[in-house]
Amino acid sequence: MINIKSEKCFDCTACNERSPLFHYLTKDELAIMNAGRFEVHFDAGETIVKQGTIANHIMVITSGIAKLFLEGIDRRNLILDLVLPWKLFGGPGLFNDMRYHYSVSALTATSACFIAADHVRQVIRSNPDFAESILRHCNKNSAANFDRLISLTQKQMPGRLADTLIYLTNDIFQKNRFTLPLSRLELGEMSNMTKESVTRILKEFEAEKIITVEGKTIEILNFEVLKEISVRG
Repeated sequence: MINIKSEKCFDCTACNERSPLFHYLTKDELAIMNAGRFEVHFDAGETIVKQGTIANHIMVITSGIAKLFLEGIDRRNLILDLVLPWKLFGGPGLFNDMRYHYSVSALTATSACFIAADHVRQVIRSNPDFAESILRHCNKNSAANFDRLISLTQKQMPGRLADTLIYLTNDIFQKNRFTLPLSRLELGEMSNMTKESVTRILKEFEAEKIITVEGKTIEILNFEVLKEISVRG
């Protein structure tokens, strides 16, 4: 973990060109955000946010990719989301009990910008458009988690893994062939199953010519069949 000032995180004025949530801010409001802001570089596997600790910042990934997950009983984790550059995270504890309710760790070499929670609240009070954009952002995340809850609790394992592969294809990599920064265990943590079950079902999908797997590289050969498996559950 290294504190840095990279070209991608020189100040919040430059970030305003990249982050949709910051498009609503004036120069004065960006200056408030920038006051005390800092960027940290994390190697793959390092913790960015620890569940249960004091929530005194919101964060934005400026490069790399991270996983956002719940730490459950007996060291069992549930990955809720993968965090890409310019996606804001840090709530809901910022407006509740001032605790982080999930952990975030780097999957690849990752840089994250830390913005003081007090400064974010100050700008939210003065800028209704920014406040509305934060609400939309939180509501979108909540809706996605509701959909995942249905998948994880009401679908069989092939349907759950199909949903994970569809999410990776459509929302994360936006292409049918991608190299995963995730282990089989982490795929299981996204799909609520063991890594052995993930390996078995991947082989079944491969035998049915739905996907091909080469190490950590997966290619979706028949996306329509994958969607049918998701619908059937």
